[in-house]
Amino acid sequence: MKLHTYPDYNTMSKAVADLVVTLINQKPDSLICFPSGDSPTGMFSYLVQYANNGQVDFSQTNFVGLDEWVGLDRTNDGSCTYFLEKHFFTPLNISPGKVKFFNAVADDLDAECQAMNKHIDNHGGLDMMVVGVGLNGHIGLNEPGSDFHSYAHHSPLAAITVEVAQKYFTTDTVLTEGITLGLRHLAEAAVPVLIASGSKKAPIIAEALQGCVTNDVPASIFKTLQNAQIFIDDAAAAQLEA
Repeated sequence: MKLHTYPDYNTMSKAVADLVVTLINQKPDSLICFPSGDSPTGMFSYLVQYANNGQVDFSQTNFVGLDEWVGLDRTNDGSCTYFLEKHFFTPLNISPGKVKFFNAVADDLDAECQAMNKHIDNHGGLDMMVVGVGLNGHIGLNEPGSDFHSYAHHSPLAAITVEVAQKYFTTDTVLTEGITLGLRHLAEAAVPVLIASGSKKAPIIAEALQGCVTNDVPASIFKTLQNAQIFIDDAAAAQLEA
C-alpha cells in the first residue's frame, strides 16, 4: 500500500488523473472502474482536459461503473450513472459499447450482478479500480459488514449513506438498497486506488489506515492490498499518526 498526501484537493485530483493517464498510455485497452460522487470530480475534470489536449486517448479503453442506487435508472439526475455520464463519458463522447453500468431497475438484480462479474472476467479482470470512501468506511456500496470475498452484489444501505446521498438529489429520495462491485473485485484489481479529501473524511481515513483490518470498516481492506495506491489531501490526513 502506497500513501500519497497532497496539500489540497486540486493537487490530489491531478495526481490521480496522472496515474490513470500513465496506465492508459501503457495499456490503451485497459478495463477501469470509476466511482461517482464528489471525490472523483476533480480527477474527471483533468482527464477530460488531458483527452481534449491529446495527452491521452480513451478510444480503446473499457469502463465499468462502480455502483448504483437500486430502483433508479440512468435518467435520474441523482443516479451514479447519470453522474458518470455527465462528468466523464458524455464530454469525451465515449462509445456506449465501451461502458457497462449496473441496471438498477432490472427485474433480476442477482442476474445483473452475475452479468457484471462475467463482463469483468471476460476482460481479464480490472486493470484499475478507483473508489472513494464513505463516512462509515464503505467502499462503493459495500457497507460495514460486507464480505471481503464478495463479488458484485446488492444489499441494504446504511442510514448514514442514505442521509449523505440526499445531496445528489433535488428532492428527498427514498433509497433502501445499493448494487455494487464487491470488495473482492477491489482486491483482484491490478491497481486499487482510494481517493479521499476534506476534514470530514479524516476520522474514517485514520480508522481505516491505522486501525484493525475488519469488515466493520470496509476501507480497511486497503491495508491488505500490496498494489494499492491511496491519494488523500492534507485535510483528510489530519488525524493520521506520524
